[in-house]
Amino acid sequence: MASRIYFFTIACLTALIIGAFGMILPNDVSLVTIEARTLQTQNGEVQKLIVQGNQEYRRSDYKKAIQSWQKLLEMYKGENNLLREASLINNMGKAYRNLSEYKLALELHQQSLSICRKVNIQKDKSQALITFKIFYKKLIESQQAFAYHQQSQDLNQQLNSLGCQAEALNNIGSVYGDLGDFHKSIDLSEQALSIFRQIGDRMGEARALNSLGIVYDYAGKFRESLIFYQQALTIFKQLDDRLNEAKILNNLALVQRNLSQYQQALSLSQQSLAIAKQINDLQGEGNSLGTLGFIYRYLGQNQKAISFYKQSLNISKQVEDRQSEGLSLNGIGLSYRNLGQFELSLKSYQQSLPIFRQIGDLQSEANALNNMGNVYQNLGQYQSAIDLYFQALSIKQKIKDLQGQARSLNNLGNAYNNLNQYAGAIDYYQKSLVIFRQIGDREAEGRVLSSFGSVISKLNQPELAILFYKQSVNVRESIRKDIRGLSQTEQKSYLATVEKTYRDLADLLLKQDRILEAQQVLDLLKVQELGEYLRNVRGNNQTAQGIDLQRPEQNIIALASELNTLQQKDRDNKLSEAQQQRLAQLVQTERDQNKQFNSFLNSPEIKKLIAELRRVEEQQNLNLASYRKLQKDVLSQVPNAVLLYPLILDDRLELIIINAKTPPLRRTVKIKREQLNQEIVDFLSDLRDSGSEDVKEPAKKLYKLLIQPFEAELQELKIDTIIYAPDGQLRYIPLSALHDGKQWLVERYRINNITAESLTSFAPKPLAKPRIFAGAFGGKSGDKTRAGFDGLPATITEVQKIASLFPNTTTLTEVSFSKQITATKANSHTILHLATHGELSVGTPEDSFILFGNGEKATIREIQDWSLSNVDLVILSACQSGIGSKLGTGVEILGLGYQMQAAGARVAIASLWKVNDAGTQALMEAFYGELQKGNVTVTEALRRAQVSLIKSPKYNHPNYWSAFFAIGNGL
Repeated sequence: MASRIYFFTIACLTALIIGAFGMILPNDVSLVTIEARTLQTQNGEVQKLIVQGNQEYRRSDYKKAIQSWQKLLEMYKGENNLLREASLINNMGKAYRNLSEYKLALELHQQSLSICRKVNIQKDKSQALITFKIFYKKLIESQQAFAYHQQSQDLNQQLNSLGCQAEALNNIGSVYGDLGDFHKSIDLSEQALSIFRQIGDRMGEARALNSLGIVYDYAGKFRESLIFYQQALTIFKQLDDRLNEAKILNNLALVQRNLSQYQQALSLSQQSLAIAKQINDLQGEGNSLGTLGFIYRYLGQNQKAISFYKQSLNISKQVEDRQSEGLSLNGIGLSYRNLGQFELSLKSYQQSLPIFRQIGDLQSEANALNNMGNVYQNLGQYQSAIDLYFQALSIKQKIKDLQGQARSLNNLGNAYNNLNQYAGAIDYYQKSLVIFRQIGDREAEGRVLSSFGSVISKLNQPELAILFYKQSVNVRESIRKDIRGLSQTEQKSYLATVEKTYRDLADLLLKQDRILEAQQVLDLLKVQELGEYLRNVRGNNQTAQGIDLQRPEQNIIALASELNTLQQKDRDNKLSEAQQQRLAQLVQTERDQNKQFNSFLNSPEIKKLIAELRRVEEQQNLNLASYRKLQKDVLSQVPNAVLLYPLILDDRLELIIINAKTPPLRRTVKIKREQLNQEIVDFLSDLRDSGSEDVKEPAKKLYKLLIQPFEAELQELKIDTIIYAPDGQLRYIPLSALHDGKQWLVERYRINNITAESLTSFAPKPLAKPRIFAGAFGGKSGDKTRAGFDGLPATITEVQKIASLFPNTTTLTEVSFSKQITATKANSHTILHLATHGELSVGTPEDSFILFGNGEKATIREIQDWSLSNVDLVILSACQSGIGSKLGTGVEILGLGYQMQAAGARVAIASLWKVNDAGTQALMEAFYGELQKGNVTVTEALRRAQVSLIKSPKYNHPNYWSAFFAIGNGL
């Protein structure tokens, strides 16, 4: 409980002091001051027990704290001070609650409530004046006794015993929340809230609101929980209570994580950490660090998570917070498991489990058992894992932790899946999915849906498997949209945790020859990669909606939803006679839940819908009605073109081509991902070395992989244009430089790379009468000039040559070539030619840039603010991709074309590596020479220029001509 930083406050009673002061210090939030009247010879012992009990509670040694407080209670009973006794009993109830001894906790809190109701302070002025007040103080600062009010003759310090009753009601409600009786818990906390508001106790009001936030969180109603936490936060801010402001912010962060709102969760936990540091709340700092580790682990940033967890662990040891120590160890174990370091993971769990058992934290004990089971499952020890999962599930059911139950059930599904016991796996997946959807845990829902797809695929029901995979992808897409404000690194880490589902779905669709749908998944994955890189990617109309569901698939989902609704009403005894008949029809009167679901999957209605779905697939494969829009919008404009989609899988390469005349064609090429990467690296090495004499050998190998499978069809259809959507590392190599054994591919085809943005409009458009803006970096060869980059003297000659061909050209060179002038003047021209250094980096968009003559840089992300709506063509004639020794995914290359198009330009030309000045100048002169002839598209002009260099003795090596590629709409 304390680990969640949930504070369930207790009565805080300040008495008229005749002697020394004493206090009881629960470590959640509040300091409780209690009169410690001079008890003659007992006074020293009283003070000792107060300090001792506080220390024991703070280090989560609740049993010893109870013993100390029990002794103290016996000493106080002789004083006939009911409120003092009520406070001690209340605290003992809290300790029992932390030990998960809920029955005892409930009895003690109810006893406290009964005592409070007997008190009538107004009528008993002979009794010591009791002031009911709450104090907030960090636990590690001081263990000295202190008091809020001293003896006073006036009655301003009096508060009605209603306050005492409200505290007890709130605590009783909290215990019922722990017991899973959420309705009763909410009712009691609402009673407490009403009383606190009635007597004007703002602190009490905030605590009651917090308690309501907690119980709704436990009940899996995260959005309702947020409302109450926000209200509590508002009050704490008004009261300038920084300590509890930080704690509420941390609670809010945890709820936002449960809603998969990672960006908001990070922001809230960072705010909480900042406040804890400002007020020197070391324990709060440790809790916030642990929450940050928790969030980063879900984002796939496991090393970063471990760093935060270890910082939290060090603090928890320093302040002797055993529960937080165990939780930090547990988080470290989870992160090590994600990294595949199973021995370190298991070691961490084995350290945390005894701590949880020692302090009686059942919830965390169950979590540790679950996590240990996951490691044993990774090690192939499935039965040991299952035993641990059942232990965890039993505890979660006992404490009515819905989210914990769902996780245990999901883990059992994974274990039975790995044991090839698919009926059991489906049963547990179904049970967990119902709960995850009920509580709104989208991340977990996405995982379970993907697991469903996997197991149902193994049962040879691909249509249903595809349906579950599609739902999983759409859930992940909803999360992706919510984290666009995170850093590129964080978004990329999240992508890595879900990408397999996208590829598994595309793989299964291709095996079913559902090519158009597979193409949609590939587009979505490319848009997602761009989104992680640029944050502002919109995609096209197709990708904006996620993955489409066929009508039979929609009907299957509707039936499943209906079944779930009827089963819930049946459990609540709310079914009408007609609904009872319908439920019986759906489940075929089977009462076992596993049989229900299997019966549902095999029911006549579902089988009928699957048959209908297969007919739809067959119709699509025959006449492709569903992709005619793509043919109309794209391929009808260029009838001799094909769209080429490769998909890199672990054990093979899947190829799709779509054209205007026939159904889509699909080919499978058996090759391991590692082998393909090696072929790409070998080819790149030869391409970048202009002296390499065997560059044709790797070019031939890649031709056989990518083009040869469709060679006959391309010839038969008289294709002359390839619209290319490369996948992953294939983005680093130019398709134009593949070799068929007789000639380079560019000698046969125009080649145009695309992003999803390109597909929104692809009508051919020869360039209008060019109005050119040409900027050149300049400088002297070999000299380090502005911003530390080498001079590019040939760029001046390059732009001067352009100006001689096209009189309507604006040229800027050297320092006059600036970012501001370029951004201002670009949109009044049709061609923007930037002969300067540029870098397309595997890193963040800020590392990808264009350099100006005065040393300024414009990052790819900054280009989104440019207005290029009148610009047909952007040329970056000295740009290069900045890959090092290790290939990335090539998303930075897509990013350049996307951002240029997003700013309004139709097409961009850039280079995959830096070509020497003379070679670049030769290609650009040839390119602009072709443009000058008029009535020519960008891709055709580029193709002709490249062919002219192939035929020249000096620049025929592909190093000089193949680096340049068109991305966007160059047709």
